[in-house]
Amino acid sequence: MSTTAAIANAMTVDVEDYFQVQALSGVIARADWEGIACRVEDNVARILDAFAAASVRATFFTLGWIAERHPAMVRRIVEAGHELASHGYDHIRVDRLDPASFAADIARTKTILEQIGGVAVRGYRAPTFSINRRNPWAFAVLEEQGYRYSSSVYPIQHDLYGMPEAPRVPFRPGGGALLEIPMTTIRLFGRNLPCAGGGYFRLLPYRLFRMGLARLNRGEGRAGIFYFHPWEIDAAQPRVAGLSPRARFRHYVNLGATSGRLERLLGDFTWDRMDRVFADHLAR
Repeated sequence: MSTTAAIANAMTVDVEDYFQVQALSGVIARADWEGIACRVEDNVARILDAFAAASVRATFFTLGWIAERHPAMVRRIVEAGHELASHGYDHIRVDRLDPASFAADIARTKTILEQIGGVAVRGYRAPTFSINRRNPWAFAVLEEQGYRYSSSVYPIQHDLYGMPEAPRVPFRPGGGALLEIPMTTIRLFGRNLPCAGGGYFRLLPYRLFRMGLARLNRGEGRAGIFYFHPWEIDAAQPRVAGLSPRARFRHYVNLGATSGRLERLLGDFTWDRMDRVFADHLAR
């Protein structure tokens, strides 16, 4: 039984395959993707089964590249009652695009997802949380392309991403209509500490993550966001050669423990889709 049933947190999945992640981008070229066997569909099937067993609904931020090649998987996500949202087309960081290229990317992905899933796509998450102080124009482009919300800002300091000065609560950048729902952090010793899942969830002891999210729910009285990737429950995925020690550690640490930790997490907290958890904010 959930220990924090009064507050529903947002459960999210960034749907990409193992060879598309930032940590492996230096050794696997996009041009080689077509020749690599995808594992994402089997992993998403396991995730959907776990969510069904726990009666959890989630938001699946999905790459357009993946959706085109696995349309049946996308339809299964929607048919199970989950929210379908955009992760961009092929995992290019937003801070490596100009406004016109970004607009084309998110418009293309929205069309692909809506045609396959048969539902409106309102949410977006930038690859590698790559909306930051260098590209604030991205929020206006998202709004222009028909998105209602983004969950792309991580208010922490990190070598690959982060905007530590950003609000820790949902906000409307530049006073526009788009709602930015930042990734979850807790405030400790004058700093924002990550508490949203991903690699930190695999690296840190489960009890620390649980304490952090419970602190947010009970101490601040608000919902958090959890995210993970299908490849993070796949300990049998191929080991890619040529990675730096840092990249190898980030990608492979504790993959075998993720499924068990996720099962505990589903039971320890109350979960729902992004659009329902933050419905009050979206309605304002």
